[in-house]
Amino acid sequence: MRRKIAAALVVILLPGWVMAQKKKPADRVNLLAGIPTGRTRVLDLSYAINDKLVAWPGDTRTFEARDNATVVKNGYFTRSFWMLEHYGTHMDAPIHFPPGKTPVDQIPVEHLFGPAVVIDVRAEAAKDADYELRAERVARWENEHGRIPAGAIVLLRTGWASRWPDPQRYRNLDAAGVVHSPGFSVEAVRVLIEREVSGIGIDTMSADPGASKDFPVHTLALGAGLYHLENLADLSALPEAGAFLVVAPIKLEGGSGGPCRVFAILSK
Repeated sequence: MRRKIAAALVVILLPGWVMAQKKKPADRVNLLAGIPTGRTRVLDLSYAINDKLVAWPGDTRTFEARDNATVVKNGYFTRSFWMLEHYGTHMDAPIHFPPGKTPVDQIPVEHLFGPAVVIDVRAEAAKDADYELRAERVARWENEHGRIPAGAIVLLRTGWASRWPDPQRYRNLDAAGVVHSPGFSVEAVRVLIEREVSGIGIDTMSADPGASKDFPVHTLALGAGLYHLENLADLSALPEAGAFLVVAPIKLEGGSGGPCRVFAILSK
């Protein structure tokens, strides 16, 4: 099935790519997304990387950058940097949790492009910080928009991005130091695996609810070959259906994940 999806993407995208080479840059995105010229916009769903992002509790060393050369001293500017693989807007590759095996650099390219399925649970998450997406909520989305297509990337819109970059509100720790944030449930992920989605994403620090101790969603989804997108930026402008996602993780050999740029292409 995955090979069929890849072949279909080539058939769909290649003619647009050929045509796009003759167009202005602003029009190329429109053609590749299958949307008429001049009628798209592109949203960046990623946070810029720096040393002030909200890190997982316990992660103290997260990001460091230093100048290697400056314009004043050397006539040009370069830096070196160090960072955690799982920091800021990032991807969890399947190898991150057994039985997953695929590192970030070996995720099939066709899995990094796909229709966005956006499940809006902001109302539920506002009432319950430990909210878990259930299978019936996935079924409601399908009743309204049709069956989730194979190769889709399913995003859970919890509204948690409105708490960024306040560490206290975003982590939402209790007196015992436990994170409280919404996430996917195992039963919902089982449905998404059946639908053959490529990945799941969320605007919190974890695809599992924050209070999880054993991360069953990570084990199940990554073990099935899906990837996770975590700490996505504000998803409020995305429609529940109709957007197209471009996922661009760092191609870090053997990586358990890494920083990721995520773009949504949608009609104006």
